[in-house]
Amino acid sequence: MTAPAAVSFTGVRKAFGATVAVDDVTLAVSPGEMFGVIGPDGAGKTTALRLMCGLLRPDAGAVRIFDQDPVGAHRATSQSIGYVSQQFSLYGDLSIDENIAFFASLHGVRDFAARRTRLVELTGLAPFRDRRADRLSGGMKQKLALACTLVHEPKILVLDEPTTGVDPVSRREFWKLLAEFLSQKLTIVLATPYLDEAERCSRVALLSHGRLMALDEPARLQAQSEGVILEVVADPPRKALQVLRARLGDDRVQLFGDRLHVHVDDASSAPELTGWLRDAGIEATHVRAIVPTLEDVFIELLSRTTT
Repeated sequence: MTAPAAVSFTGVRKAFGATVAVDDVTLAVSPGEMFGVIGPDGAGKTTALRLMCGLLRPDAGAVRIFDQDPVGAHRATSQSIGYVSQQFSLYGDLSIDENIAFFASLHGVRDFAARRTRLVELTGLAPFRDRRADRLSGGMKQKLALACTLVHEPKILVLDEPTTGVDPVSRREFWKLLAEFLSQKLTIVLATPYLDEAERCSRVALLSHGRLMALDEPARLQAQSEGVILEVVADPPRKALQVLRARLGDDRVQLFGDRLHVHVDDASSAPELTGWLRDAGIEATHVRAIVPTLEDVFIELLSRTTT
């Protein structure tokens, strides 16, 4: 028999008054998968995660965690899920060790000392076990949140924008931890605003205004992009952005650092682009066709739904 999905949504809808946060969403997350939920602010990502955890009841449709209702069977499913919210929700006046002990007691975990030691060593927090949580850096707080969430050995780890506001080095260390947990067959579902992070997931769900726009492997979504992405290096880049957006539209030109990504129908448009920039007194020093990023694909999908 086929193993049940770790998480499944079937026609799920959730509204808050006149605002529909999740609108007829159907998806399934396989056991042992790293699954990304991406979308702009207000897309419904956090609501979807809270529905998974049984913190909200859907207005329509069904949510299942290993074939169980996370609301109706909340006690059973809560043991299967570890949830890290957007906001640091641990106790600042407790030490690292005390926070982990507290969360172990909440889940009825006894004899947790060995597991706590393994978690603080794995997360690099062992030298700071006696330090109060409110004296930790942003990256260390997220690692502590992970340790507290994993002390009861859940089967599913749900993360809501876990690296927002965390420095690049801490982000990289956090992702190394996730890779380690994934190798241990833990199912990971995360919402992230960083689409370079989403590209690390085995599959991603793209949400906009509560609706599921696309669901697939990142590479397959990138391959479905229509047209061509030209990477343009020009100085000054922001003026080049204004010139090209005036010609092509805001949704077809995006600035990534000092480089522009320009969505065109054909790579033969490159000379025309450089001509427009030259007429505006801007020199394009580099123009080439590139593989679209997941962010390029997402912007393209958004523009299709609004035209």
